[in-house]
Amino acid sequence: MTDQEEQLTQLGAEVPVPDSPEKAKLERVANPHSDTHYLARFTCPEFTSLCPVTGQPDFAHLVIDYVPGEWISESKSLKLYLASFRNHGAFHEDCTVAIGKRIVSDIEPLWLRIGGYWYPRGGMPIDVFWQTGVLPEGLWVPDQGVAAYRGRG
Repeated sequence: MTDQEEQLTQLGAEVPVPDSPEKAKLERVANPHSDTHYLARFTCPEFTSLCPVTGQPDFAHLVIDYVPGEWISESKSLKLYLASFRNHGAFHEDCTVAIGKRIVSDIEPLWLRIGGYWYPRGGMPIDVFWQTGVLPEGLWVPDQGVAAYRGRG
């Protein structure tokens, strides 16, 4: 087992969903192509959190695009981190930006963009977008592929 594999505490293990985003651990592994700019995309079409006022569930379709540097995100830990929001009360803007900032802090990508496409609350969908810096020159970034709200299916 390599040093890198020894640091992974969630992959291949039975791990409960953390009680809160603060308790979740985002893990990373060495990028095997750190000499190449490329885009990695994570899509979470069934993201859930709680309204901080009513306690009712809110639902979103998240799209996270990032350009890895020395590290790539270990996807199981990211899934557990995102799932930890299901009992977390926060506004749409807070959830979306906090997720982006946490990934930047822990994974240290060269560039990151997150789109939070939230289903209606009070009859109004709220879409939240956040990114870091400038996209590396010459890198192709596809559209996030989430249609403008029309019953978002």
